[in-house]
Amino acid sequence: MKRTLLGALAVSTFLSPIAAAAQTEVQFWHAFTGRLGELVKAQVADFNASQSDYVVVESHKGNYSETLNAGIAAFRAGEQPHILMVFEVGTATMMAAEGAVRPVYEVMGESGATFDPDAYIGAVKGYYTSTDGDMLSLPFNSSTPVLWVNRDAMAAAGVDPDTDLSTWQNVGAVLDQLKAGGEDCPLVTAWQSWIHLENLSAYHDVPFASQDNGFAGLDTELMLNGEAQVAHLTAMGEWARDGKFIYTGRRNEGGANFRAGECALFTESSAGYAGIKSEAEFEFDVRPLPYWEGVGNSPQNTIIGGASLWVMSGHEADEYKGAGEFLSYLSSSDVQAKWHQDTGYLPITTEAGEATRASGFYDANPGTDIAVIQMTAKEPTANSKGLRLGSFDQIRGIIDEELEGIWSGDKTAQEAMDSAKERGDALLRRFETANN
Repeated sequence: MKRTLLGALAVSTFLSPIAAAAQTEVQFWHAFTGRLGELVKAQVADFNASQSDYVVVESHKGNYSETLNAGIAAFRAGEQPHILMVFEVGTATMMAAEGAVRPVYEVMGESGATFDPDAYIGAVKGYYTSTDGDMLSLPFNSSTPVLWVNRDAMAAAGVDPDTDLSTWQNVGAVLDQLKAGGEDCPLVTAWQSWIHLENLSAYHDVPFASQDNGFAGLDTELMLNGEAQVAHLTAMGEWARDGKFIYTGRRNEGGANFRAGECALFTESSAGYAGIKSEAEFEFDVRPLPYWEGVGNSPQNTIIGGASLWVMSGHEADEYKGAGEFLSYLSSSDVQAKWHQDTGYLPITTEAGEATRASGFYDANPGTDIAVIQMTAKEPTANSKGLRLGSFDQIRGIIDEELEGIWSGDKTAQEAMDSAKERGDALLRRFETANN
């Protein structure tokens, strides 16, 4: 029996195509589930079917934080993937991980794959580029926060669904009307720190941290306890107390509430489009993120969330060539345009955005270009280029805890943000010491 089985395997191996046996495997770890996970699987399958030299194997490794931690642990064990998805707040951590990563510009140059750094839109590229202008990781899923509107809930509460919601002053007045009209969940949010502190600061052109939000050096301090931030959080704390803002969690727990039709207004990533479009059984709009009229230089531009793809060190040359080919494929205009249209993530290249507009997609799906306009209408400033802070995932945890103190009424906004600064700065000093 054993000889027969071995003989069968030998025949099978002899008859299998040489190309299949020669395929080089590229491991890709990511954080997507649900509809986004399905779309990533489709991208990988399409790439694998488009050529016979490489096979990309995608693996879901948990949420953003869990995927980053899995990649770090795997590197220490010598079992790292070739490509690791890392959310934007992990950028400084990856830059400081000497010996763990290979810069994308270097990998792409050696692989010979099509790669033009100037093809990527500036507001996205700058986040993942060194001070020397070299791209360190490949932008992949980049989004920015917008305001989602449940038109049916607005109408049911007696509020005109087309009401101007461009400013927080207007939103505050509408929240009063929604509450008076019987709406149980006037406003819900996802990613509270990203939207209501990080993007709030950029959108009003006020600093979130010193040293150009960390881009200019490691000796940075948090400045999130400034007048603009405290005023906004004070208003939100009052809305929470009055039942006009309903807090559901630190990540995107509120997305389920909005998609189920339970809430009228929702501040969330533009990438909420994939889930909302597929699940919502109500009429919805996407609007620009509101700003406080008269505060700072608002509206400036919002900043990105999402993730980029980092290439890990420790692999063979042919594997890096495969990684380069896959990254080039993901950046191609057709793939990017489809990704943007399916998900609500930004088109990371100018060409993909232009192709989407030319196809008539924006005309057929009003509001889907708002995120692009919001990010690109103005040239980013030092305050609105993005954030590059060490230990930022842990700092976000501190911020979340302090924000919860505001929503519960246990702390004033000033007290909470002063505490967040003190606690966050201690982590920044530790990161600076470890990486100098």
